[in-house]
Amino acid sequence: MSANTASACARRLVIGMAGTALCAFASAATAQTATEPDLPERENDEPQQIIVYGRALDEIGTARSGSQGTVGYADFDAIPISRVGELLENVPGLIATQHSGSGKANQFFLRGFNLDHGTDFAGFVDGVPINMRSHGHGQGYLDFNFLIPEAVERIDFRKGPYFADVGDFSAAGTAAFKTADALRPFAEVQVGEFGFVRGVAGGSTVLSGGDLLIVGDAQFYDGPWVLEEDLERFAGLVKYSIGGEANRFSLQFNAYDARWTSTDQVPERAVASGLIDRFGNIDDDLGGSTTRLGAVLNGAVGNTAFSAYATRYEFELVSNFTYFLEEPGRGDEFVQRDKRWVLGGAVSHRIERGSVAINIGADLRHDAIDEVGLFRSIDAAPVDAVRLDAIDQTGLGLYADGQIAIAPGLRGFAGLRFDYQMVDVRSDLAANSGNADDDLFAPKVGLAWQALTNIELYANYGQSFHSNDARGATIAVDPVGGDPAERVPLLVRAEGAELGARLETSTLDASLVGFWLELDSELVFIGDGGATEPNDGSRRYGVEANVFWRPLPGVVIDAAYSHTNARFVGPGAATDAIPGAVPEVFAAGIAVSPLPNLTVTTRLRHFSSAPLIEDRSVSSDATTLVNLAGYYDFGAMRLGVEVFNLFDARDADITYFYESRLPGESSGVEDRHFHPVEPRQVRASLKYSF
Repeated sequence: MSANTASACARRLVIGMAGTALCAFASAATAQTATEPDLPERENDEPQQIIVYGRALDEIGTARSGSQGTVGYADFDAIPISRVGELLENVPGLIATQHSGSGKANQFFLRGFNLDHGTDFAGFVDGVPINMRSHGHGQGYLDFNFLIPEAVERIDFRKGPYFADVGDFSAAGTAAFKTADALRPFAEVQVGEFGFVRGVAGGSTVLSGGDLLIVGDAQFYDGPWVLEEDLERFAGLVKYSIGGEANRFSLQFNAYDARWTSTDQVPERAVASGLIDRFGNIDDDLGGSTTRLGAVLNGAVGNTAFSAYATRYEFELVSNFTYFLEEPGRGDEFVQRDKRWVLGGAVSHRIERGSVAINIGADLRHDAIDEVGLFRSIDAAPVDAVRLDAIDQTGLGLYADGQIAIAPGLRGFAGLRFDYQMVDVRSDLAANSGNADDDLFAPKVGLAWQALTNIELYANYGQSFHSNDARGATIAVDPVGGDPAERVPLLVRAEGAELGARLETSTLDASLVGFWLELDSELVFIGDGGATEPNDGSRRYGVEANVFWRPLPGVVIDAAYSHTNARFVGPGAATDAIPGAVPEVFAAGIAVSPLPNLTVTTRLRHFSSAPLIEDRSVSSDATTLVNLAGYYDFGAMRLGVEVFNLFDARDADITYFYESRLPGESSGVEDRHFHPVEPRQVRASLKYSF
């Protein structure tokens, strides 16, 4: 399937979904509320007063660590979100930034990782793994932009390598999105500065004893950039669900297409000299496109759950980080491309015998990569291939996980996971073609002790891994210089431990954890190459504290703080800083409802200065942003006003340090390259619930 064909299919599907959703409103609005037990009800047009926050759900007695939890839709329904990837910021201690256009996957920071889109953070949507192995832009590429926020029911997050049901990329943590089975029909329009327009509509209706959900989303945005971003984003979801707790099934189809022009990070010297504006660019050819079409089946019969999925994915990105450093005549512009099918599924079975519960399971994934390549380009058109490959990559995971009630209030956990991956690389340079395989056993153990009615203590230890790019496991010759190249292992072990405590009262939920994590090899983003590369081993240790407090009716306060010490380890690691590893992250918010129909929300997020090179001689500046929003319900309508970057901070969304060469410069210059946060902007929304 060509990129143009896939894109056209995606757009037609999304438009069809939106049209069908609008047609379904009348019948869906009359569906009996008994078939929608999770939806808020209205009486006499008064807003529902009972709000269930995922972060307020009882975790004592069920959680296995102090750093896992659930975020429900109510937790972020009244929180200003400027881009889809910021949904991940509901995971305490995680920051999502951007450096290459709204359509590209976000950059994530968590526990001292610059995750470069997801190298050690695993993401799932309805059981489908989202991280891309051997991706054209970088290993583990994690793009959540296809999500429709209004269709998300909850986010289950777990940090650390302590859980046997997840494997690849899960060292730092895991976020699993669950989409809703049913929604009250609605339509919403959002408009804002810099050409922001978004429309979303959806709803569900009862069909043959089940729920048919249809949601469509379209967004357009130019941004504050001198070069307009010209973002066009379309997303759609059709989902049919039937059954109850014992036996349930769902089948969904999703479609997504995005195209954008990007203003990437720029060198500070270019702004300081007046060569470009703060929101300007060096190369005006940059941008990209992403298309994905997916089908997902989920089900459960008794204690057995299963899933299957198929995803068609196409990606292209034009970048230029070093400008004229390598090619003074035509420039260093390059294109990264990825086209693939991702096929897979999982099955698990739960056995309960008295005080013992055992889960056994397996997951299988195959990436049939038609084309993954890096090309030199002029005016965004590829002119020659640096490297072009086709790859078949298959991964199998098997696990067993058990829980036992050792004594009243004391639970023990033990698990073992086995992973096997094999790759077949067919390169345009025959010497780099070949096969490779690797396997890994990962044990997990833990204890949870309910010391008091409202206090539980945790101790966890576990191992996990991330995979390296398949091309690195078979490479023999550097495709640029022709020199011999060193191969890397396919699987890289991670090992970690954690001590934690959790407090739950009727109005306060809090947790405190201390963690340690070590990787045999760190995946590091290489700024002048636009990809992740293996580096030395690394070690991290730190502390996290989270609070979710409801001091008064109509008042919700939350805060999350984390501090991490991250460094390379190994022989002679005197200059041991990990570039981009942010040591401190703080996020907080308060939501107040002074009137039954009015909610006012303020959010603050801060991430500290971070080293940009190993000897710590160059660092980024800290970034602090405040957002403000207000939402007023009147009848079936909701009016929202959101102010992003309330104090118009001139901070950086992300900063790198590397060598580049600008027009007129005789040689390369090492400099900080930054992507500015967007200036203060206002957006308004109007939502109608049928």
